[in-house]
Amino acid sequence: MAKRSALNLSPEAREELTRISQSRTEAMAKVQRSRILLLYSEGKRITNITLEIGTSRPLVERCIDKALAFGPIQALKDLPRPGHPTIITDDAKAWVLSIACQKPTELGYASETWTYSLLIKHIRKHCQEQSYSCLAKIGKGRLYVILSKSDIKPHKISYYLERKDPDFDEKMANILCVYKDVEMLNATAAENRSRVTVSYDEKPGIQAIKNIAAELMPVPNQFSSRGRDYEYKRLGTVSLLAGIDLHTGRVIPLVKDRHRSREFTELLDKLDDCYPKEWKIRLVLDNHSAHISKETQAYLQKKPGRFEFVFTPKHGSWLNLIEVFFSKIARSFLRYIRVQSKAELVERIYQGIEEINQEPVVFRWQYKMDEVAPA
Repeated sequence: MAKRSALNLSPEAREELTRISQSRTEAMAKVQRSRILLLYSEGKRITNITLEIGTSRPLVERCIDKALAFGPIQALKDLPRPGHPTIITDDAKAWVLSIACQKPTELGYASETWTYSLLIKHIRKHCQEQSYSCLAKIGKGRLYVILSKSDIKPHKISYYLERKDPDFDEKMANILCVYKDVEMLNATAAENRSRVTVSYDEKPGIQAIKNIAAELMPVPNQFSSRGRDYEYKRLGTVSLLAGIDLHTGRVIPLVKDRHRSREFTELLDKLDDCYPKEWKIRLVLDNHSAHISKETQAYLQKKPGRFEFVFTPKHGSWLNLIEVFFSKIARSFLRYIRVQSKAELVERIYQGIEEINQEPVVFRWQYKMDEVAPA
């Protein structure tokens, strides 16, 4: 066998190989190869390099031969392997995308959305009959590239809200005009007001949940949080009917088992008692059937001119400011709540709202208010 030539390293190459050989972040193969080349450039024999590095002689010889043929820095990288990569045709990619854009249930599967494993399984199973043999060994990496280039994510679902109200924009503008009017009234003295605006809605399905085992309180340096048994008992649900005064922030609540017309008119009675009889009470509310029922209309006829209803658009409950309040209580005193009875839950809800009313917050609408002209 011909004797191998000496490896002469330039100062820049020696500095780079030294840096890599001492690195703790570079790939192990690169660190090992850089040490081999440094030792060989110092004149050490291949046998001694093999023993010092703790590897096989063929590996050391291949590394040195690559360095002599392509240069020391190139020798640190893997050379291209023989063989030709499988070429996936554009037609095959289009077929993959067409499958990904269908629901798995349409192709006989139980899953609602594709997983990469299920999609690969389907492609491999049916690619031959579609004359796309190039997909026979497709893997997750290739599939990801095909889907990503077309920005397809068949394993995810994004949600949207269909506008079913043809007068959505007009009704939204009406609600915003109400909020602009409230803003202007709040800038005036309270004694000059002759009407009040209340944002109203229901929060149904508040669960009364009871612990069936003792709660464990925190212990310093031992247990950082309260402990609860995983099991619990459901005691039923209640509905919170509430209106929030958009001028003062005060909340008028009513807690009942249900939220029918009967309960709604009871809440209207509470509002009627809260304000001077000569004032008009304007309610911002949604299109729930209880708000427009015959029972409600009969009640309103008994109090002509007392109430004015301003309805949000269908699927536009987010325009109602009371939703902010409901979100607030869901994240505060209703969170993690446990009670011994449904009656205690009702009492706790009234207590929590009374605590909020001691320091009321006036909610202000901000979205698109700069586009609303004063009336």
